[in-house]
Amino acid sequence: MNAVFGLGRFLFAIPIAIFGVFNFINLAPLSTYAPGGKPSVILAGLGLLAASISFIIRKYDKLAAVLMAFMLLLFVFFLHIPGFMNAADPIDKMNSMSGLLKDLIIAGASLLYARH
Repeated sequence: MNAVFGLGRFLFAIPIAIFGVFNFINLAPLSTYAPGGKPSVILAGLGLLAASISFIIRKYDKLAAVLMAFMLLLFVFFLHIPGFMNAADPIDKMNSMSGLLKDLIIAGASLLYARH
């Protein structure tokens, strides 16, 4: 059973790394939404990649989990809530809410990870 639970660390870390890479692949379009533009998108991408590596190698992983949760909560308050409030189209509202819920879920999982 421990082997199955150990797999969870990779199931958590790998998608986070992919999200980090997406920040660099989609730098220009993401920077139009992000407060601070390109530098904030790059910083977020680096933070996601660093957290993912930390989870995989188990070095400073609890700190990385707390910092990542904090970053994701900043995304919720500074990206997703304003995006939701300013969206006129129902599809844009749904996309904003989906991003908000995704980041809340990952932030919650990060805090659970940090606790154990």
